[in-house]
Amino acid sequence: MANSKSARKRIEINKRNRLRNKYYKTSVRTLIKLFFNNLETYKVSQNSDEKEKLKEILSSIYSIMDKGTKKNIFHKNMAARKKAKLAAYLKAA
Repeated sequence: MANSKSARKRIEINKRNRLRNKYYKTSVRTLIKLFFNNLETYKVSQNSDEKEKLKEILSSIYSIMDKGTKKNIFHKNMAARKKAKLAAYLKAA
């Protein structure tokens, strides 16, 4: 356990930041899985409603990734690479 007031404060700050980072990372991972599941159904059906749903999911992925990049949770190049890769998957479908 921490011996000084500043060490205790750092432990609390690290805990807060770890939970914040975990939220962003798990949210992105979950949305990417959802994106790929819907992408498979779109490939089969070729329905315009499915495509709109995919675009909406992609938009929310972009939003969370950009916010996480702004808060230094994701590296900017990693976020750009993942966003470009997901957009390419949608375009190819």
